[in-house]
Amino acid sequence: MALLENKKALVTGSSRGIGRKIVEKYLSEGAEVWGLCSKPSAAREELERIAAENNTKFHEICADAANHEELAKVITSALAEAGNFDILVNNAGITKDTLSFRMKIEDWQKVIDVNLTAVFVISQIVSNAMIKARNGSIINMTSIVGIHGGAGQVNYAASKAGLIGYTKSLAKEVGSRGVRVNAIAPGYVETDMTAAVNEKAREAWLTQIPLKRAGQPEDIANAALYLGSDLSSYVTAQVLGVDGGMGG
Repeated sequence: MALLENKKALVTGSSRGIGRKIVEKYLSEGAEVWGLCSKPSAAREELERIAAENNTKFHEICADAANHEELAKVITSALAEAGNFDILVNNAGITKDTLSFRMKIEDWQKVIDVNLTAVFVISQIVSNAMIKARNGSIINMTSIVGIHGGAGQVNYAASKAGLIGYTKSLAKEVGSRGVRVNAIAPGYVETDMTAAVNEKAREAWLTQIPLKRAGQPEDIANAALYLGSDLSSYVTAQVLGVDGGMGG
């Protein structure tokens, strides 16, 4: 039996990188998946094909994660269509990197709005339904930067550190109702977001990784599969580092 058979999942940031790989992994394990992205994506047809191959369905929904009123309406509508979500993966995130003394307040706020406040908006809606069902797993995508910091990323680091505090606090609130809340903290993972990093910086990062390789989206998707499945039924309020030992 597939690990996620008969489960319904909502994954944000579903069109590329880590989010897309999580959607593919969940579909391959039998879940019906709703994927949230900012606009209609080129990935939709391929994800629908993967869903059909696994006798399940993929639904793409769109909203601006920084527009919290619009976001709430789209999530509420998706929840009504699904009936309930067994798994929520808050993966959507952005960066607007620069040194702190140069950072514009708009760039600080936009990162907080998307990476942290949107998680609160989505999770509040979905967790209420999970509480009523007395079952559910919420997975928040934080970062090694949220634990150890990163020069030129005070906004991103603050949003991801805040997400860790949010994860641990929400887990304490909803645990008695059968809902688990965990976070994944990726290290250096090869995605479109990290592709913009110059080769010198990339080599410097690799020297800090005990496993001596960059992570792949598949590595993070495997962690999300574990936390979304019943294999982790006694795991909550945890931050799972998937970083090749970089954060150790």
